[in-house]
Amino acid sequence: MTLQTDRRATQTTHPLDQLTTEDFDAVRSVLEQEGLVPDTTRFAYVGLLEPSKDELYPTPGPGTDRRVRVMLWDAALSRSLDVALSLTSKSVLRQIELDPSVDGQLPVLLEEFDLIEEILAADEGWIASLASRGLTTAQVRVAPLSAGVFEYENETGKRLLRGLGFRQDHPGDHAWAHPIDGLVAFVDVENRRVSHLLDDGPVPVPEVNGNYTDPAIHGELRTDLKPIEVIQPEGASFTIEGNHLSWLGWDLRVGFDAREGLVLHQLHHTLNGNRRPIMHRAAISEMVVPYGDPAPYRSWQNYFDSGEYLVGRDANSLKLGCDCLGEITYLSPVVADDFGHPRTIPNGICIHEEDAGIAWKHTDEWANSNEVRRNRRLVVSFFTTVGNYDYGFYWYLYLDGTIEFEAKATGIVFTAALPYKGYEYASEIAPGLGAPYHQHLFSARMDMMIDGNSNRVEELDLVRLPKSPGNPHGNAFTQKRTVLESEQQAIRDADGTVGRIWHISNPESLNKMDQPVGYTLYPENSPTLAMADDSSIASRAAFARHHLWVTKFAEDELYAAGDFVNQHPGGAGLPAFAAQDRNVNGEDIVVWHSFGLTHFPRPEDWPIMPVDTTGFKLKPHGFFDENPTLNLPASTAGHCSPTGCHDEN
Repeated sequence: MTLQTDRRATQTTHPLDQLTTEDFDAVRSVLEQEGLVPDTTRFAYVGLLEPSKDELYPTPGPGTDRRVRVMLWDAALSRSLDVALSLTSKSVLRQIELDPSVDGQLPVLLEEFDLIEEILAADEGWIASLASRGLTTAQVRVAPLSAGVFEYENETGKRLLRGLGFRQDHPGDHAWAHPIDGLVAFVDVENRRVSHLLDDGPVPVPEVNGNYTDPAIHGELRTDLKPIEVIQPEGASFTIEGNHLSWLGWDLRVGFDAREGLVLHQLHHTLNGNRRPIMHRAAISEMVVPYGDPAPYRSWQNYFDSGEYLVGRDANSLKLGCDCLGEITYLSPVVADDFGHPRTIPNGICIHEEDAGIAWKHTDEWANSNEVRRNRRLVVSFFTTVGNYDYGFYWYLYLDGTIEFEAKATGIVFTAALPYKGYEYASEIAPGLGAPYHQHLFSARMDMMIDGNSNRVEELDLVRLPKSPGNPHGNAFTQKRTVLESEQQAIRDADGTVGRIWHISNPESLNKMDQPVGYTLYPENSPTLAMADDSSIASRAAFARHHLWVTKFAEDELYAAGDFVNQHPGGAGLPAFAAQDRNVNGEDIVVWHSFGLTHFPRPEDWPIMPVDTTGFKLKPHGFFDENPTLNLPASTAGHCSPTGCHDEN
């Protein structure tokens, strides 16, 4: 049997608790009192402004200010505001008006998803272009696509979306099967008009079936699947109070943000009564999906799903037995709608345990012993839908001290009409239907705190040694350790040929071997950003050009591509942070790790893509003095052999 518990925060008891419905109502009330929310104002973002570390450690004081950041867009005034306010004092602390040509635009609003179709449905040029293809606006859905920054005329400082059309044959039809190629609309959503229409004439619309639940595609459903039941008759091994989660030595606070989604706060591990900090904050600060097709209808395609579209705001409500399996506890985070009103996402966060295979095992004939122990992991996850793609964000904590992040990508690949067989920049995934090559690149921001704030990063490389008098058989190899001293030196790339890893340690905290305690980051060695170094996307998504960045902690440096990503000209975020070239050896540091998928779509990715995964691991490296799972009991006889998982002799 599977169980679920839904916990919705109703009272704020800690400064890092998630924002509640009452908080959102209070935010709007404060802004109304200041005259900042006329009827034309929309809320592009509302999120917790977290207290400083000084306010949180060793424990937060009773008077810790509860602060919120709000981004307001007013189309009537053509005004973007970045506002900080205090819920404690019920006052606005600061407000900054942005210059869109320099600072960029605020994130895409939910209402703009529909607005682009409304604008195009009334545009004579768009209507005529569809008519030349034998189509009407009623037959066409338009994808609201972020515009980026390019050399197109008369776009600087304007709030834009670009629209690609897809024919929808009936209300339940998955229109991605029918891309309308050779046509793209550049839409000024602020002034509600089409600023430019690129139409190179009709292209045959692919006539494939993309309805993956249609029996005509999937045939008879399987009948040979036997049930798999996940049961925990004594309940789960974790507890949660408010947003404070404890599990078998681990404890943390589960946060949620409309932009980043899941945020892990104050991650600690306790062994033998010794509670130790590992990370102050961990989140996926940005993700970008750049496309590699140079055709004029798609060469501008690159989407920042966090900074432009807000992955947390678009989180799914999860279903027991479908999205999550087992003894489940759900959290229901609250986000703001376009009008600043609270919107609860029921069951938006899933927390549960999973078996994780063998923890350790050995059969020793000398000692006449045969022992095996099973591992398990705690899973904290959410799923989000951004247009055609669906993403799962999974944080795993293991009994052996390992921390893992995994992103799961599924949904429907972006489609186009294939220009010709063997097109160099797309895969043919169905007859006449192309899927352009693209990437899904993420940036994890990890505010490290291993046994305190004095941390550093060393790069560890395998070194192959030639034959020598000291290495007569040529079998010797060793490891090179390089301390990354400054932010510029700490811009690094993975290298699988030397097994490159990065060791994050505290030189002021030593283990029983008198070595600094630490954790090691193991990258996947996946490709970095594929676009030309002097391209617009390379400037705007510079974080994705390298696998590792290390910066000195600063409270306002949260996002790898900067605060205002939508139509930002570039250079913000990590390039600007690292340009200060601050010392990062033995300091309060933030480790940023870029990773992701480079997707050359397969026919098997159509009409819906099986889950593909990417991620990284952080493993304890000298953090413990020995294997921390030695105290695991053997599995009971009811779950394995009659004698259990160890010899009785």
